Amino acid sequence: MTMSRSRQLKWTAVVVLAATLAACGNKTEKKPGQALASVNGEEITVMQLNEELGRANITAAQQDTARKRLLEALIDRQLLEGEAAKEKLDRDPKVMQAIERARATIIAQAYLQKRIGTPARPVRAEVEQYFNQNPQFFGQRKIFEMRQLVLPTADVTDAVKAAIDASKSLDEVAVYLDQHQIKYGRAQLARSSQELPPELASKLMSMNKGQLFIIREGDRSMLMSVVEVKDAPVNLEQAAPQIEQFLMNKKNKDAADAEIKRLRASAKIEYLNAPASGAPAQPATGVPAPAAVPSTPAVSATKTTDTDANARGVAGLK
Repeated sequence: MTMSRSRQLKWTAVVVLAATLAACGNKTEKKPGQALASVNGEEITVMQLNEELGRANITAAQQDTARKRLLEALIDRQLLEGEAAKEKLDRDPKVMQAIERARATIIAQAYLQKRIGTPARPVRAEVEQYFNQNPQFFGQRKIFEMRQLVLPTADVTDAVKAAIDASKSLDEVAVYLDQHQIKYGRAQLARSSQELPPELASKLMSMNKGQLFIIREGDRSMLMSVVEVKDAPVNLEQAAPQIEQFLMNKKNKDAADAEIKRLRASAKIEYLNAPASGAPAQPATGVPAPAAVPSTPAVSATKTTDTDANARGVAGLK
């Protein structure tokens, strides 16, 4: 079967990274670990396979099947690496830059992991405190059932906006769009207040059922209305595992941020040919931010809103 273009690109990136990192060592040196296969003289070992298994997070019941599949994937990768080396892809300037970036990221993350270690698991009191301080996510959790029409942003003309303002329902808007041969798609979705940014959830709570509003997301716009709001509370026992994970992620991020701040305070940093806006106020640490609470885009509750504040659309409403 012919490999898709996107898959080829992904494989090439993996191959090039492997080829370049391998070039840093002695090619004739035998790899550590018991050999499982040899591809044109290059061994694939148990250690390599175990590393792949660890990264794949395979359950115990799937180990045997996964080992066979991953071994074949390692063989494929070795073949591609060999061909990439023959064509000297590892010497391409763009490839070398990408590999250097990957190398720097891996080393930086390894340092942070060693420095900050594994954060302590939150105690019960911390979990309860977060639960009580965020009732909108748990005890007062709501489910918003919504309908939407999705159409190209370019088609949201002044005439279409006027038709939306004059309409009392999505169905009336759909009739207008059909009459003017404007293509659109329909969708129904449900999202909880736990999934939505707090400001957006608050806006939705204040809207009347059936009220229309527009969210613009790049080249597409979503005309939406809230059909129903349902109570869907979650108790402490149900929420505890998620809260624990969120708090651990937050501790991990806070520790990483503190270490970056310490290093910056003791380093000599000079901005050369910096843009007019200057250096970023909050430099990225490379450690993922906790995702239990989404970012909050500004959303207006007016009937037709397509200002720049809504350009990013509604997080989670996909």
